[in-house]
This record gives sequence, structure tokens and C-alpha cells, in this order.
Amino acid sequence: MLSPELKSQIQGAYSRFLEAKSLKPRYGQRLMIAEIAKVLGTIQHNDEGQRDGEAAVVAVEAGTGTGKTVAYALASIPIAKAAGKRLVIATATVALQEQIVHKDLPDLLRNSGLNFSFALAKGRGRYLCLSKLDMLLQEGEAQGATAQMFAEEGFRLDVDESSQKLFTGMIEKLAGNRWDGDRDSWSEELDDAVWSRLTTDHSQCTNRHCPNFGQCAFYKAREGMTKVDVIVTNHDMVLADLALGGGAVLPDPRETLYVFDEGHHLPDKAIGHFAHFTRLRSTADWLGQIEKNLTKLLAQNPLPGDLGRLIEKVPEMARELRTQQQFMFSTCEQLADFKAGEDMEGRERPRHRFVGGLVPEHLREQGIELKKGFSQLTDVFTRLTELLKEAMDGEGSVGIASHQAEEWYPLFGSLLARSQGNWELWTAFTVEDPEDSPPMARWLTLADSGALFDIEVNASPILAAETLRRNLWNVAYGALVTSATLTALNSFDRFRMRAGLPKAAVTAVVPSPFQHADAGVLRVPDLKADPRDAAAHTAAIIRDLAGLVAGSRGTLVLFSSRKQMQEVFDGVDREWRKRVFIQGNLSKQETLNKHKARVDSGEESVLFGLASFAEGVDLPGAYCEHVVIAKIPFAVPDDPVEAALAEWIEARGGNPFMEIAVPDASLKLVQACGRLLRTEEDRGTITLLDRRVVTQRYGKAILNALPPFRREIS
Repeated sequence: MLSPELKSQIQGAYSRFLEAKSLKPRYGQRLMIAEIAKVLGTIQHNDEGQRDGEAAVVAVEAGTGTGKTVAYALASIPIAKAAGKRLVIATATVALQEQIVHKDLPDLLRNSGLNFSFALAKGRGRYLCLSKLDMLLQEGEAQGATAQMFAEEGFRLDVDESSQKLFTGMIEKLAGNRWDGDRDSWSEELDDAVWSRLTTDHSQCTNRHCPNFGQCAFYKAREGMTKVDVIVTNHDMVLADLALGGGAVLPDPRETLYVFDEGHHLPDKAIGHFAHFTRLRSTADWLGQIEKNLTKLLAQNPLPGDLGRLIEKVPEMARELRTQQQFMFSTCEQLADFKAGEDMEGRERPRHRFVGGLVPEHLREQGIELKKGFSQLTDVFTRLTELLKEAMDGEGSVGIASHQAEEWYPLFGSLLARSQGNWELWTAFTVEDPEDSPPMARWLTLADSGALFDIEVNASPILAAETLRRNLWNVAYGALVTSATLTALNSFDRFRMRAGLPKAAVTAVVPSPFQHADAGVLRVPDLKADPRDAAAHTAAIIRDLAGLVAGSRGTLVLFSSRKQMQEVFDGVDREWRKRVFIQGNLSKQETLNKHKARVDSGEESVLFGLASFAEGVDLPGAYCEHVVIAKIPFAVPDDPVEAALAEWIEARGGNPFMEIAVPDASLKLVQACGRLLRTEEDRGTITLLDRRVVTQRYGKAILNALPPFRREIS
């Protein structure tokens, strides 16, 4: 039971917040606070403060306008502090992360009476590496010939005049304390290609051995995190930390209360973190470079002791692996029947998926040989990086000076990371899947590689359930998952299956404050065309679209396929087309800004968009008075991970269409409908150009899962 002190603290903070802001309590918000407090505020723990008993997880679906951030922050901050734990709030998008850090938490701090500190945690890749900047400013002289040999590893050092000017400006601002080394706080937009030369990753970072360690922007930010009550980060960083065993960058999961906002993304993000791929031709070329470069390095620098002996082993290992890699390329090319020069422009790349995740035995045997080879290469690179660390510390008799070790460590660290990545891929590609678990999805993809073509080998889990259960839910002190769309077809079954929620997890849906029936209407007109007949359906949209949206100042038209979106755009009346902004011509933000500017000037404006415009796009008021959805957004059936999942469900006697396709489409449709009402004052129309919601058996379930707008069905 929630202690009276904690209950009083949460209620008091909520009352003070509402009073300070002159707000009325929202029913859904109060309900959400109560659900969180009931589960996370009553966790049993032992004398060491560790959670006792079952995993403490609560999942709350809260519609747009509930005020989710205020609800979960007001409930979880006092709970975390009372238990002596840290609160980690993780989002899926940068936009929400920034809103929480720059707007929501400062607002709570000012108005709730709660006393807490917070910081934003970002990955190493968002911070400048001072050593890289030093090298670039010296035009690579400090690195000399060694780095040039490893140019492919991201150590290309030629610096043009404009870059030199940028780098000089950076060092001046750092020296004058006018910049903190964070990419996001640099005054201008930084090109990805330029930034990639200025940052580093864990495999290249020499850590405390680095001469710039004391001034390192990443480690300064990380040190600041150890002193705060609330850490705001993203799903990827939490998953990366858990993959390293937890507590590597973020606090130990056992000492952490997690909040996953935009939590419907978490299962897919987790799958992405544990998926592996390699490209056969480019990896063979890379192995050839290693052989050439290290042979050259040994000729220039005869090295004594273990370091020399280990480096001497690498060229021959790389040569053998390269031969195996080329043999694997030929086998895959024959197996998949890929043809060089297949047209990949604007289309899905040609793929060959292994049914049931089962790789033919001869291919598996070759994969096992590659796994062994990369395992040996990884062991050698691991030992080499350890020796270089010893040399940097001045320990033992490695045989090279510490400054030489500092120069070489990032180079060998990047070789280790790539070798290890290949080992992980071949391990996942060749492992035998346990009988009672979902198999890995395994497939080959045709890929570009300059003038030649390459073959990409992929292996991915099809469900993140077991991974999340083992690494997150069962380990964490407690966790909340929240989003406007956690249920599908009015049930948490889909999310439970994909996220592996523990059986004891509590789920709740809290209502949105929007009065949907008063604020909007859902129309399903009869276009006299079935969406399964793509040509007829597209022709009908071209014919009727202008009339359907007439009178709306801002309209958002959502398509499930780029092909249909382009055909409709090309087919509508040329004069009417002038009011349309189509996704892809400009950046997403620029497209939205131009649309808003046109509406602000009193003109009608229409946005054509795909899936990324159906979620996370905020167009309140006149910017979006009408949402048109071309068809029920069923997933493209050739996604290899989804296809493998469907196969597995079917093999177990299930119905993949009803268990996966329909719930997934329902969820996406709810998200698309969520673009219409962004504030309690908004009014508008949703038009769904797909009669299957009334003609097909599954359609009724999809229709009934949509927000309760007034319905006008022809």
C-alpha cells in the first residue's frame, strides 16, 4: 500500500501545480497519477534497497491532451526519491526529449514544490572529440603516415579551407567557454559528414589515457549525470546500456525507476539493437586493406615482443578470411540469383529470405568457418588493444612509447569493433534456434557498392520480448511504459507479445479530455473502388480528392505507399496541385513550415505524406482541419522480420493476419487519426477512403478501435 507520506506528497505537488498554473484537474491525468503510484509506489524491497518479488511494471495508454509528462513526472519523481533510486525518462524522439528538458521539467520545478535536479544524457556521438579536432587542426601531421593507411576507418585527414575555419572557430569557442562541445548547442547546423570526423565511439576512445580527458565534453556531461535525480535520454541509449550489462553509462537498472514515453516504439527499437548485418564484398575489400596496411606498418616499424608477434599474425588471418568471404559471396550470389545491375532506383532492394530462418547446410557451414575466423581475428585485436592500453599506462615492456600507443589505439579499436561486428553477425546467422522460441529472421539483400554490387547478410530477432524481459523488466527496480497508442483493437495483447511484459504487469487506459463526438466526424465515402485494385483506387482518389477536402484550410493526406502518393500528385488537376506540398521534396520540418506559412497567409494548403507524417506531427487548429487516409495501413508483406514472425505464428497454429496484420494496421490508423485533434479547441474531419472497414469481417474491429468521432458512412 502507498504510504500516507508519499500519497500526501504526490497529491500536494499536483494541487500546487494546478493552482500555480490556474488549471483544472483532468480526469485522465489524475487517473494516470493514481495508476503509477499504485504500482511503483508500493514496490517491496529488502534491507539493501533491492526490489523483492515480481517485476514492477505498469503500462498506461493516455490519449492526446492527457498531459502525460506532468502525470508521470509528478508521480514518479517523489517515488524514486523516497526509494533512493534514480529516475530515467526515455523518449523515442529528440523533439520530446528537448520538450521535457527545456519546458516540462523546469515548469514542474517552478510550480509543483517538488525539489529535484535533472540532466539530459546523450550518446558519445553527440559530443566533440578534442583529440580528433586537434588532429584535424594540424591537418593530420601529428598522425603522420599511420592514419593515412587507415583512412577507410574514418581517419581521413585532408582539411579544406571552410572546414579549417569551422575547426578554428570551435577551438576558440571552447577556449572561451562559449561552447560545451555538444553538437546540439553549436550555433549552426553541422553536416553529418563533417561531424563524423569530429566525434568518436567507444571503440576508438582512449578514455582516461587521452591527453584531453580532463576537458572531454562527453565525460564532463557523464560526470554531471551521477549527481542528478532525473536523467532524460532516449530509448536507444537505454537499450545500448542494457546490452553492455546495464550501469555502463546510465545508472544500474536495479537502482533505476524507468519511464518509457512514446513506449509503443520500444519493441521495434529493441529488435534493431540486437539485429546484425555485414556486406560481403566491402568486408572482403576491408580485409584486403588490413593485410596491405599492416604488412606496410611492420616494414616501417619493426616491433618487439608480443605486440610485434600479434600484428605479424594479422595479415595472414585477413588473407584467409578474405578468401572465405569471396567464396561466401559466390555462394550467396548463386543461391539468391541476384543479377548485377538490377534496377534498385526508388524500389525495395531485391531480397532472398530464408523461410523459417533456416539457412541451407552448405551455407551454414561456410558461415561457421567465417565465425571462427572472425573470432580469432577479434581475439588478436582485443589483445592488441589491451597491450596498447598497457603502453599508454607505461606498464610492462610493450616496446612502444605511450604517445605512439595513443596514436595507434583508436585505429586498432576501430578494427576490433568491425571484426567483432562480423563475428556477431555470423554467430547469429549460424546459431541453431531453440525449438520453443521464435527463430531469428535471416535474409540476403542486394546492395550498392560503388560501381559494383554487394550482398548484405542479415540476421535479426523477430520479437524483442525475451530480450526485454531478461535485460529490462526483470532487472529494473520498476518501470512505466506510456504512449497514446499502446493498445490495438482495444487490447494490450499486441504490446504484451512484442514487449514481453511480465504476466504481473498492470495495464490501464486513461481517457483523453477531448470530446471526439463533438469535435470531429469520421467519414467513409464510397469511391466505388476497392483499395486492393491499386489502379482503380488511385484513379478514384484523383477524381474525388479536391471535392472531398474543399473548404478546409489545412489538410493532411496520408498514403501507405510512395508510388500511390506520387501517382495521385501527378494525376490531380495542375492548378489544384499548386496548393500541395508532397513529402520528400524538402526536409520534413521545411515542408511543415511552408504548409503553416501558407495557412497563416489565409490560403488553403494540402500536405501529402507517408507513415512518418502519420505520427508525431503536431498541426493544431487551422493547420489540420481535415485528415484524409487513403487506405488501411497494412504493413508491406515483404518485410523480412514481419514475414518471419508471421511464419512462426502460423507454424504454431495461429492466424498471422488476425494476430499481426490487423492489430498493427489498427494501431497505425489510430495514430493517423490522432493528427486531427491536438488541442481541446480543435475541430475537423477524418475521411477514410477504404470501405473494407465496413465490408470486411475484421473491419468492424478496426472501426470500433478508432477514437469515438461521429460517423458518416455512405
